[in-house]
Amino acid sequence: MKKTYKLTLTAMMIAMGTLSSNLVVIPIGFTKVFPMQHFLNVLSGVLLGPYYAVAQAFCVSLLRNMMGTGSLFAFPGSMVGAFLAGLLFWKTRKIYFAVIGEVIGTGILGALLSYPIATLILGQKATLFGFIPLFIFSSFAGALLGFVILTIFLRKKVPLGEKNITVTK
Repeated sequence: MKKTYKLTLTAMMIAMGTLSSNLVVIPIGFTKVFPMQHFLNVLSGVLLGPYYAVAQAFCVSLLRNMMGTGSLFAFPGSMVGAFLAGLLFWKTRKIYFAVIGEVIGTGILGALLSYPIATLILGQKATLFGFIPLFIFSSFAGALLGFVILTIFLRKKVPLGEKNITVTK
């Protein structure tokens, strides 16, 4: 796949994530849950690979923080989830492994990485495993939407980036 195509698709996903962050944010405590990010992570992980997925997640997190619709917890959660979604898809070529990678990467690993941000940087009282339920709920909802959309694309024979991409559910 050409770099221009990948950069253009990444930029479109960044725009979608940034614009939708004004509409679909759920504030819970001092976090802001954003399932659309996890949908985009699965989509970019499958269509573009782990590195472009991480770049997309970082840019959306940065823009959301600059606009006030995100929190610092968006960085570790979305970036780890995007990387694992893309990596597991590349290794297996199965969409549900991208979903599993997103949920584990964001819901567990990203939540654990958010604990030091909450306690050391923000000075908030938090428990080590306190972020996991919120992050898992958000990542599962968004990743499930990504799975449904990609499955519909496959069923309708929509070309997913490369001409000869082989993807299974």
